Amino acid sequence: MVELVEYIVKELVSDKDSVKVTMTEVDGVNQVSVSVAPQDTGKIIGKQGKIAMAIRTVVKAVGVKEGKKYSVEILD
Repeated sequence: MVELVEYIVKELVSDKDSVKVTMTEVDGVNQVSVSVAPQDTGKIIGKQGKIAMAIRTVVKAVGVKEGKKYSVEILD
C-alpha cells in the first residue's frame, strides 16, 4: 500500500525527493501518513480537497479488496 500511495503522490508533486509515506497500525486500522515539501502540500490536497479524496478512495478500494481498513493522513 505504501508503494501505491508513494507512486500516486510522486506523480503529483514537483519535489519528488521530499515525499515520505509511512504506514502504522492503530486499533486495527492501517494509517498511511504522507509528508511532502511545503510548496507541494496544496497539490496533493487539491481544490476543495478533491485530490486528497481521490487518493483516499483508491486506498479504501484496495483495502476492501484486501479485507483491511486503511486511512490516509496528509501531514503538514
